[in-house]
Amino acid sequence: MAAPETLHVRNIVLVGQDGAGKTSLAEAMLYISGQTPRMGTTHDGKSYLDYDAEEIKRKFTMGTSVAPIPYKDYKINLLDTSGHPDFIGDTLATMHAAEMAMFVVDAVEGPQVMTTKLWREAETMRLSRSVFINHIDREHANFDVIMAALHARFGARLGVVTIPIGVDKDFKGVIDILRMKARYFEGDSERVEEIPDEYLEQAQVARDKLCDLVAEADDDLMMKYLDGEEQLTQAELEGLFDKAIAQELFIPVFVGSTIIKQGIQGLMEDICTYFPHPTAHGPIPTADGGEVKVSKEGEPACFVFKTLADPYVGRLSFVKVLSGTLVPGLELLNARTGKKERLGHVCVMKGKETTPVKSAMAGDIVVVPKLVETRTGDTLSESGSIAIAPLPFPIPQYPVAIEAVNKKEEDKLGTFLARVAENDPTVRIERHEDTHQTVVTAMGEAQIDTILSRLAAQAKVETKLVPVRIPYRETIRKTAEAEGRHKKQTGGAGQFGDCWLRLEPNPGCGYEFVDAIKGGAIPGGLVPAVDKGVQEAMAEGVIAGYPMVDVKCTVFDGSYHPVDSNEMAFKTAARIGFRAACEQATPVVLEPMATMSIAVGESFAGAVMGDISTRCGRIIGTDSNDAGETVIMVRVPYAEVVSYTKDLRSISRGSGSYTIELDGYEQAPADVQKKLVAEYEAKRAAGN
Repeated sequence: MAAPETLHVRNIVLVGQDGAGKTSLAEAMLYISGQTPRMGTTHDGKSYLDYDAEEIKRKFTMGTSVAPIPYKDYKINLLDTSGHPDFIGDTLATMHAAEMAMFVVDAVEGPQVMTTKLWREAETMRLSRSVFINHIDREHANFDVIMAALHARFGARLGVVTIPIGVDKDFKGVIDILRMKARYFEGDSERVEEIPDEYLEQAQVARDKLCDLVAEADDDLMMKYLDGEEQLTQAELEGLFDKAIAQELFIPVFVGSTIIKQGIQGLMEDICTYFPHPTAHGPIPTADGGEVKVSKEGEPACFVFKTLADPYVGRLSFVKVLSGTLVPGLELLNARTGKKERLGHVCVMKGKETTPVKSAMAGDIVVVPKLVETRTGDTLSESGSIAIAPLPFPIPQYPVAIEAVNKKEEDKLGTFLARVAENDPTVRIERHEDTHQTVVTAMGEAQIDTILSRLAAQAKVETKLVPVRIPYRETIRKTAEAEGRHKKQTGGAGQFGDCWLRLEPNPGCGYEFVDAIKGGAIPGGLVPAVDKGVQEAMAEGVIAGYPMVDVKCTVFDGSYHPVDSNEMAFKTAARIGFRAACEQATPVVLEPMATMSIAVGESFAGAVMGDISTRCGRIIGTDSNDAGETVIMVRVPYAEVVSYTKDLRSISRGSGSYTIELDGYEQAPADVQKKLVAEYEAKRAAGN
């Protein structure tokens, strides 16, 4: 495939709910354009784009695939994305590489939760939008009902460009409103005819509405049109069509069926003729607050919107060319690292197939293999001075603790997880030293399951998930004093240490140690050993095995032996004295608290507030956001919401979102403390 001119590139990201047919739309375009010998389908595992083993097993798209389609003198880069909430990060990053977001909507189900979420994101990005109503041949499909739902959800600027000839099992073609022709796909080609008489009135009404929307792109024509002087001519309508789309005055709606390939060829023609080319799109924001526009002039530059770790090829970087021309052998500077990266090859990728190309011009989307230190979101340029703004990755909120079944494979596990997090910014890997756990935080269960499956298949490491240990703490509520005395005689030199400790609550001030020894009761050189012994005892806890916090410890008396006293003896004495004093100081367990901001539709707000109350949470306040959602601010024990992602999805039918932040500690309820103490005692009894 020769490198296309910038003005002849069309970058279209397919977005929407899982099951609407995004992948099958891309597969249909590949087939009709002669790029594949058959129509690939996801459901039978024979899709060209959903080729990953996990996608074949789960039968839905999990990561962006590229379908480069040469059509006439144009190149359409179709970016097929996931509609699953766990993989939305990859979808959002891919949207930044396109000029047009095409929302694929099922003709029975209509616009669903992910469609609405991604629509808002496209609005924020100022991305041109279009809609393809798919599966119009399904039982119970209703074009008018779906259009009404789209207008209600997304506004009146949506206008139909094609309407169906028949619906449900009677669907057999589409009417092209722009050209006022009927189009039927039969065999491997399309037949174009005059509109059947019974559809002429419906087609004319649709065309009049189309003219109303498109006329706004030209002030002079709009005034003539409003004055009723004349209708838009065919030339005027077609001349304004691309301008109206680029200016977001008009959102075209197409209809068809990917399975029987109706409405696809006309869609491809309109993409090439009227959809925005890369330089027609608005500027891309840069990290320093500036902007950069796609231009074939200027230095070679590109940004990475996706990184894929292929088990056979290695790391693949999906890049959008911002300016200049990329050629194999070119050396570019990474704006983040300041280091050079050599482009050994430049390839186009169709599903899993990579084909080397001699060059890639501004606006095009290509794949560069084996970049060493370049990651998703990085910008490469000849000068290293260009850096696009960070991509809008969502914050993962679903933590799980993972362990290797065979402890000898912990290093392999760590290496694999580090590589996953390196390639996917929506995955975070942390080693929690206080709980001695490796915690993977992702977007949800499906993403975690995928990581585990790939871990077993690629790294050959068998793992298990264990509950995330909550970082409880202990403290005291009273002042108490106790003696710690350690005496040991073993024939030779013995050990002797004796100290009196006073413990006091020290809320919010952490640990404080005070040396109040007078008269040399304990030599000054041994007092630090008392401090160390106390800190060691605090790290172990006294009632439930959790570290102690907010304690003031004063050593105020003691005694020593000139021969048998040493640091070890006084550390041991301090531990004994600390535990003895704690028993009298009303030790309690503290639980970590979380502050959450939960955004849901108004109809779900009551259910969410009720659910938070059952988790011992407190409602701090409510507000509303720009999307019209109710925002509920709560404070709740972290243990109750550590896995809140799946619960909120259930309550809000997938529409809710939240942020969470650990925010201090509070005394745990009596039942929680009793349970934790019992678990600790059981472990001690078992020798753990």
